[in-house]
Amino acid sequence: MAAPGTDINRPASARRERTGWYFYDWANSAFSTTVLTVFLGPFLTTVTEIAAGCPLGTDDCTGRVHPFGLSIAAGSFYPYVVSLSVFLTVFVLPIMGAIADRAPRKKPLLAGAAFLGAAATIAMVFVTGERYLLGGLLFLIANIAFGAAVVVYNSFLPQIAGPDERDKVSSRGWAIGYLGGGLLLAANLVAVMVLSVDGDDQRTLDIARFCIVSAGVWWAVFTLIPLRRLREHPAAGASVARGNVLTDGFKQLGHTLRSLKAYPLTLFFLLAYLIYNDGIQTVIALASQYGTEELDLEQSTLIITILIVQFLAFGGALMLGAVAARIGAQKTVLLSLVLWLVVIVAAYWLPAGEPLQFMLLGAGIGIVLGGSQALSRSLFSQLIPQGKEGEYYGFYEISDKGTSWLGPLLFGLIFQLTNSYRLGIISLVVFFVVGGILLALVPMRRAITAAGNTPPTLV
Repeated sequence: MAAPGTDINRPASARRERTGWYFYDWANSAFSTTVLTVFLGPFLTTVTEIAAGCPLGTDDCTGRVHPFGLSIAAGSFYPYVVSLSVFLTVFVLPIMGAIADRAPRKKPLLAGAAFLGAAATIAMVFVTGERYLLGGLLFLIANIAFGAAVVVYNSFLPQIAGPDERDKVSSRGWAIGYLGGGLLLAANLVAVMVLSVDGDDQRTLDIARFCIVSAGVWWAVFTLIPLRRLREHPAAGASVARGNVLTDGFKQLGHTLRSLKAYPLTLFFLLAYLIYNDGIQTVIALASQYGTEELDLEQSTLIITILIVQFLAFGGALMLGAVAARIGAQKTVLLSLVLWLVVIVAAYWLPAGEPLQFMLLGAGIGIVLGGSQALSRSLFSQLIPQGKEGEYYGFYEISDKGTSWLGPLLFGLIFQLTNSYRLGIISLVVFFVVGGILLALVPMRRAITAAGNTPPTLV
């Protein structure tokens, strides 16, 4: 019998629905690239420094701000807000997943979370002067809504693709996301180069603000495509809430937490993913710092490298998806972790002041980045009991976002003890080695069967 959501069941609408699903990756990747990766950190830090009394353009601001009576260094405000958003996300995402599984319709949840996040991003247009608290609040709303929408979005994957199709579908989604995010980022960087005036720091700050706003507009406009094309799928293994969806969602979350021990192999996979994905996220987060502080590279080199990563991740996701079709997703993810190790070792040996070699390293990251993430998502979809897609992807997103402080913490501790960024970057090898070993130990076919699903031909 065909799995629900396969082309056999819905031959006329499957392609249209999948195309709509891909476009949410296209829509929300603008927030990841333009906002989180490039513009928001420097922008919000500058606004905070202005509020702390430092003139615009000050290189070393030692001023402090006092939100809610706390004394905080201006340069620490943005990292603290990021940490707070991660902390709150840990509580929000599983609840959102539980609500998604209990709600009779998922699309309104996707729309609500996506449009809330996009609206908060667009509202950054009002973060002018000394309004750093407004910027921090809007970022909290946008980042939490971003994660909540991804939980609902991911939960559609098992419903629109059968077991043998999910690697391909997930890889295409990631690839299209990297392409969309890269295109908007490229347009914004062109705007920065064309419109900026040397010595006019206020103009540069205003351009950055409108680049952030453009990501919110992009996110909102392209979210309309999946909302139009995705279909509602009745829950296969969970009853729909008859009372209050929110309170029923909390109750269902408690039940899921208690029943997780019934699927130890699913938990074991999550542990492996938690560890190796933490290494991936740390490399992404600290690559710019490593490039500027250790390798003495110009900002223009870092920007070009970011674009290289974005566009090569498009092809990398498709390429590793094709490899998975030949050898299975688990083996392909393990192969990608070996390639990540090569990237880490190469980063350790990179000479300072050599932009071309750093760009080549970025190319290597782009090739393995999209595929390792896309195939991890599709692998996990095989390990979820039917009807609990939202809840389990809520825990998956916690593994993705809620533990991303472990790698930076190790990196920071190594640097503090050795004063060497190179030793800090090479220390990340442990995440890929340990995570890879744990992933290799997961008996994937048995784990899929234990979750009540039919294993694909190749795992």
